[in-house]
Amino acid sequence: MDAKNTRIAVVTGAGSGVGRAVAGELLRAGWSVALAGRRAEALEETAALTPRGTSLTVRTDVSRPQDVTALFAAVRERFGRLDLLFNNAGTFGPGGVPFEDLPYEAWRHVVDTNLNGAFLCAQAAYRQMKEQRPQGGRIINNGSVSAHTPRPLSAPYTATKHALTGLTKSLSLDGRAYGIAVGQIDIGNAATEMTARMQTGALQANGEIAPEPVMDVADVARTVRHMAELPLEANVQFATVLATAMPYVGRG
Repeated sequence: MDAKNTRIAVVTGAGSGVGRAVAGELLRAGWSVALAGRRAEALEETAALTPRGTSLTVRTDVSRPQDVTALFAAVRERFGRLDLLFNNAGTFGPGGVPFEDLPYEAWRHVVDTNLNGAFLCAQAAYRQMKEQRPQGGRIINNGSVSAHTPRPLSAPYTATKHALTGLTKSLSLDGRAYGIAVGQIDIGNAATEMTARMQTGALQANGEIAPEPVMDVADVARTVRHMAELPLEANVQFATVLATAMPYVGRG
């Protein structure tokens, strides 16, 4: 891919896990990628994994409007346009806390990161994609299988992922007139730092603790790349990628 035709992506939560894997997959495929996340050193580590790639690291807390504004301004200044936002930053929040004991601050932190952060980034990307010439681009939101079926004691995370599905559908509709394609990937048990506990034991709907199968996060990254590289006339609206034997179908 020559420089003139290089595609530009923003990946949030790029310092670890799914974000790091997707960023690396895109960089190796010739994309230029803006790596966004709260930990500057982790972003630099992600960039170093693909030294031949063209990356820009921008320390960003997606729950802070000023950080998001600065991120997309940096992308515009460095690359001039935007072809893809992978809206990935997120948090599980406190695990194993009964709903009646959940502190409001914990609820608010999950909502601010998973939902408000996704809104802020999507809005900034949408504005740029609408204004740029040629017009258009793609937004891929990182949902979760929890957008369909919850785990026990996961109200904040599950609520935000259901809301993200609504955001995806609404933006997909609103973006049609501007060549902005919007889709969502719902991931189940990709092997990352966030899911390490799944292999040792996760709370099941019947109250038992049981280990769960996981899958290689690289398989998620390849799926995101496939979605990202479709022509804007085609869109994967929703994709579910999960460990084959995880307790999802029939959960509960």
